[in-house]
Amino acid sequence: MVLVILIGAVFFNQESIHAQILKDKMAVIVEVEGDPYERKQYIENYHPFIQVEYVYDTLLNALALKGKRDDLLQLSQQPFIKVMHHVQTYRVPETKSMPSLTDIPSSERNIPYTGKGVKIGVIDTGIDYRHPDLQNNFQGGYDVVDFDDDPMETLPAEGMPTIHGTHVTGIIAANGKQTGVAPEADIYGYRALGPGGFGTSVQVIAALEKAVEDGMDIVNLSLGNSVNSPDWPTSVAVNKAIEMGITVVIANGNDGPEKWTVSSPATAVKAISVGASVDELSLPLLNVPFFDKTIKLTPFAGSKPWNLQKPYKMEYADLGKKPLPSLEGKIALIKRGEIPFTVKAKNAAEAGAEAVIIFNHEDEMFRGGLTEEVPIPVVSVSKEDGEWLIEHAVESDEWVYPGYQHISYQLADFSSKGPVVVNWDIKPDLVAPGVNIISTIPEGKYQSLQGTSMAAPFVAGVAALIKEAHPEWGPEKIKAALLTTARPLAKEDGDLYAPISQGMGRVQPEKAVTPPFLIYNSRLTFGKITEENPIHTVHIVIENLENETQRFIFEHPERQNGVVWNLPGTIYVPPGETASVEVGLKVKPDRLQNGLHQGWLTLKNDYQTIQLPYLFVNKTADYPRAEGLEFSFMPLKPDEYRFQLYLPEGADQLIVELYDPDTLRYEQRLIWENGVSPGMFTQTFNRKKLSLKGDYIMFVKVSADAEIDSVFSRIYIE
Repeated sequence: MVLVILIGAVFFNQESIHAQILKDKMAVIVEVEGDPYERKQYIENYHPFIQVEYVYDTLLNALALKGKRDDLLQLSQQPFIKVMHHVQTYRVPETKSMPSLTDIPSSERNIPYTGKGVKIGVIDTGIDYRHPDLQNNFQGGYDVVDFDDDPMETLPAEGMPTIHGTHVTGIIAANGKQTGVAPEADIYGYRALGPGGFGTSVQVIAALEKAVEDGMDIVNLSLGNSVNSPDWPTSVAVNKAIEMGITVVIANGNDGPEKWTVSSPATAVKAISVGASVDELSLPLLNVPFFDKTIKLTPFAGSKPWNLQKPYKMEYADLGKKPLPSLEGKIALIKRGEIPFTVKAKNAAEAGAEAVIIFNHEDEMFRGGLTEEVPIPVVSVSKEDGEWLIEHAVESDEWVYPGYQHISYQLADFSSKGPVVVNWDIKPDLVAPGVNIISTIPEGKYQSLQGTSMAAPFVAGVAALIKEAHPEWGPEKIKAALLTTARPLAKEDGDLYAPISQGMGRVQPEKAVTPPFLIYNSRLTFGKITEENPIHTVHIVIENLENETQRFIFEHPERQNGVVWNLPGTIYVPPGETASVEVGLKVKPDRLQNGLHQGWLTLKNDYQTIQLPYLFVNKTADYPRAEGLEFSFMPLKPDEYRFQLYLPEGADQLIVELYDPDTLRYEQRLIWENGVSPGMFTQTFNRKKLSLKGDYIMFVKVSADAEIDSVFSRIYIE
């Protein structure tokens, strides 16, 4: 079976015969059985037209190769070639963009450490190491997309350009006009995601392996896929890298606010998975006092700030096409559709509008962007809000009042939530600033982006400060320092956000660098409870870093029907020593609702209060029973298609059928399997034997434990 993973193509400008031959070559990674160096020697001896670019032998048993398609196809028949994930499933999480900036505020620093001497690997889309704020910190790296030593971001001439890796790197260690969290750390770039920010799991693992081999202290991965699994290959590789002494920090994802949305590799148990918080933010609003109505506005990327200071009348300008009525001194309300946002906004500005509100033609919210500068602010609202404004502000000729909502220290609504299926681990571990974060982008510029991609490098930078302050500390202690000192965030009503939303809370850099004590295994995960058993226990360890004995005591939580806590008495920890503490939980399942149960246990000492998050699943929950659906052709065998589905707990029955997308008429059944084992289910189909061509809706039904989940996907068969 084929085991190659297509990850890129090589292009040359010279028109020599040699260059023309190279144009036809493909860049691939193959995973092999046995000693990869022996396989390398075999290929060099018996397949001389295939170039072995790199050997992976730490986290991945594989070879990076270049060769013609026919030569690679011939090699793929060798028995030592294994099957691997070949489709492009990894991506940088979608980030929200604000305008490019020139006036960059410098960060204030109250920590006597700068990350000096700490090596940080950034596995991402590459780094524009020519940026004046990054060039002194950049020390090298590797590109597993093109298999070379130049981890530059994708440039426009090479495909869809990227900026993500450069932005992430600036948050960690910019040192110039912009100041990162650890401005004197040594930065190494590992380009695992190519044009458009896409790549494969093999590329990510290969980049992580190279970072381990290069001796990184800390690795940041602001990337993910769509699979919530603790045993997905990238999560397993991350745990192995941590066992080898590397602190790995990972973005939790931007698929919130629903639960179960954390994805691999942030699902890795030993990793530091990071959600996004809001430190300080002013959100634009529109108030209509006569109707006691307030509407939230979403600024367009590239727009002027919403800084209107007085009341205005509104005018509905339909789709914003010319000719427009006079909009002098008014706010223009325009419907989305037919012409670009920038054209709509420019037309309104030319007609004298003070600002533009574009409302959607579909039910959901949207975030737009401008491709050119427009002299007035441009924002968006939902279809519902736009139609309300037409009826109550435009037709009623009411005044509208621009304003702002100021928020601070809250959870970002887009931040992915846990828990992780199968092991029911609490993720994220903590949260960090991830909204409107200014950092470096290619060509010496700066831009504000938001996402957990921005929160993870903040934590990676703090980890570097901890490593500089405590060079002997490994991943376990660094993670414990970050989590022990985190501050739980509360909602407007004063209640704490759920553990699966924030983990231990928002990172506190100053406290994390010099913690008085460390708590290991501070996220209390009790797993799935299906029947009344003896007490379920979780062990935590408290390490005293002070020169005097510290005393700790648990507060008993309020009584809850069906739940009994068994908490220890007063805990004394002498200087420099540790204490192992057992936290017990007894549940009567029939007295509780099925599903997730989570909350906080309070642990106090003489100096501070620590909130420990806990979670258990009573009998069952609404977790996804099928994820990671993929149906794609094999790179070297275009007549073969591969179906792939991840089943976290297996399935009693798996059915896959195809339907006509227009008439929904049943076309063909592809799979009917009973008793499917947990993990990845894979099946290969020959295109000719399918006797199908064109667009289809793939319907997947999974039955497990009397629960049924279904997944739909639009596919195309050539």
